Amino acid sequence: MAFMSRISDGTKQSTKKLRFSLLFTFFNFVKNSLDPGFQNPCDNPALRKLFRAGKTPQLKILDKDVVDEIIFRTRNQRNRLMLELMARSGMRIGEVLNLAPVDIEDRKLIIRDPKSGRGAEAVFLPQKVAERLKNYIRENRIKPDAKIFPITYSGARLIVKKAGDLVGAHVRPRPHDLRRHAATYASRSGTPIEIVSKVLLRHSNLSTTQRYLGKISDEEAMRWIDNLHG
Repeated sequence: MAFMSRISDGTKQSTKKLRFSLLFTFFNFVKNSLDPGFQNPCDNPALRKLFRAGKTPQLKILDKDVVDEIIFRTRNQRNRLMLELMARSGMRIGEVLNLAPVDIEDRKLIIRDPKSGRGAEAVFLPQKVAERLKNYIRENRIKPDAKIFPITYSGARLIVKKAGDLVGAHVRPRPHDLRRHAATYASRSGTPIEIVSKVLLRHSNLSTTQRYLGKISDEEAMRWIDNLHG
């Protein structure tokens, strides 16, 4: 108990659970491989309860009206483009910040060295967003291999936060909340889950995508049933 408390003090519950699990596995290895009579000190109900994983909080999803207002009330052209790339096309903030003109092919963006580990991935843009992005590059004379948005990650987070404060959003938005909104809005609008997963979010499996989507309320469930059979 003293050892586990010392090595996990100040960490998240998920980290505590992971460290406990690793230690539990190590002692099981000792027992199974070296000494069958060894007693695993982690095999204790009180310890398992103390270091079990906490409940995963239900993520709040930004409403479409809130996201639209966040975007429309952002007057800075650069900031608005960044918000739209995340909220309309589901891009990660790191992907937005690494974007260069050479990566643009009409309405398709090529993501180099993506998070998935693939060689490259494609992001598809709405027509108006694609046009505004090209105009921004042209007006600012950005070189083909230069970053379109040469700011830091903390600077990008501040842009999203200030945009949310501007409209009094009920939750303080983070960059990833806009990507999550893009997925949820697409799903609620009738887009097949396979398209949301493989095209918009570029996930390798559907289970990862399902964790992104917001919880469906009883009212919304009944509305969908009425639309189906109505």
